[in-house]
Amino acid sequence: MKRNKVTRQKELKETIEAAPFITDEELAKRFGVSIQTIRLDRMELSIPELRERIKSVARNEWNETVKALPIEEVIGEVVDLELDRRAISIMDIGMEHVFSRNAIARGHHLFAQANSLAVAVINDELALTAKAEIHFTRQVVKGERVVAKARVTGNDNKGRTVVEVISYVGMEQVFSGSFEMYRSNEEKELER
Repeated sequence: MKRNKVTRQKELKETIEAAPFITDEELAKRFGVSIQTIRLDRMELSIPELRERIKSVARNEWNETVKALPIEEVIGEVVDLELDRRAISIMDIGMEHVFSRNAIARGHHLFAQANSLAVAVINDELALTAKAEIHFTRQVVKGERVVAKARVTGNDNKGRTVVEVISYVGMEQVFSGSFEMYRSNEEKELER
């Protein structure tokens, strides 16, 4: 069933607020309209294009720096970071990430994005993955954008920091992982 323009624009605004890294192509599929219609709706609603939304999130919310590894070693582009709390990165799946015969992303790239984000969120000079439990929910293909969201959930019974990472393509979950992170100040954390 087609939505009228007012309803579509209201839902479009809500969708972008919930998932600011969603592409115009994904929005067009979701609402059953052309990409041009989505662009016109965004212009009428004064919603910037994706690149500007990403820059805005990074400028307004990201005021900390990664300590555990150089930022260029994080797989994907970190767009939000609050040390020892949460982080977000995005990765566009290109030819270098996929199997040549079927254009499906290699799993180690999705894992690397999530694992490096789990390391990046740790507020310590040294953070290493001690254990990881991961699940791939669906295949990711060339051209899709993967948004990984990391959240520090606490400590395990060994005092290691636990980081949950969930990766999405649009609003659909494609990967989840629970990472136990060793940190060099682990003993100090236990004393608190």
